[in-house]
Amino acid sequence: MFDRLYVFKEFLRRPSRDKLLPDPNPLGHPKYTLVLELTHVLLHPDWTYQTGWRFKKRPNLDHFLEQLASPMYEIVVFTSQVGMNAAPIVDALNRGSGGSTITYSLYRDATEFINGEYVKNLSCLNRDLSKVIVVDWNPNVVHLQPENSLILPKWDGNDDDNTLVELVAFLKNVAEKSPEDVRQILSYYKQFSDPLENFRDSQRKLPELPEVPSA
Repeated sequence: MFDRLYVFKEFLRRPSRDKLLPDPNPLGHPKYTLVLELTHVLLHPDWTYQTGWRFKKRPNLDHFLEQLASPMYEIVVFTSQVGMNAAPIVDALNRGSGGSTITYSLYRDATEFINGEYVKNLSCLNRDLSKVIVVDWNPNVVHLQPENSLILPKWDGNDDDNTLVELVAFLKNVAEKSPEDVRQILSYYKQFSDPLENFRDSQRKLPELPEVPSA
């Protein structure tokens, strides 16, 4: 009985498979993988007696996905939500942003249950972690590989939010620099309370390039 209980406990605690993503396509694959939390990063859940649960898209979400999708990034939505509930939402996001911007989606069965949290173990992604960036609002769920994380404030549904536009600029800049290890760049910005604000300020301080006279 105890053996069966242990096996069942391990089944609940461990991801459902050792490799969460298939092997990269040898004929062509984005250099970097972008892992995104669904709730409070891309969407805001809202519940009323009249409508039940509804999910509000963050401003500029379609633009965000379209700008960063392959060939720039392999986009993976990774959430602790149950797949039966979240998969239709991810499918709708994909259709709204062109049909193929989100390459893969992972749900609760792909997480590890540690100390009461559904934790995302990036080492199970089957990707080189020097090329993986995970964007989340909860540092506890990415604590196994904090060096890969970019932690943003939890989005509360504010219509004036402009975070995804700023995040596009930041992530494009990372990809265009083509670093061998993205964790070095993320480590630099982690020292600031608002990494995107610091990036925005640093871009403003760059000198304007001189105009080249036409021939």
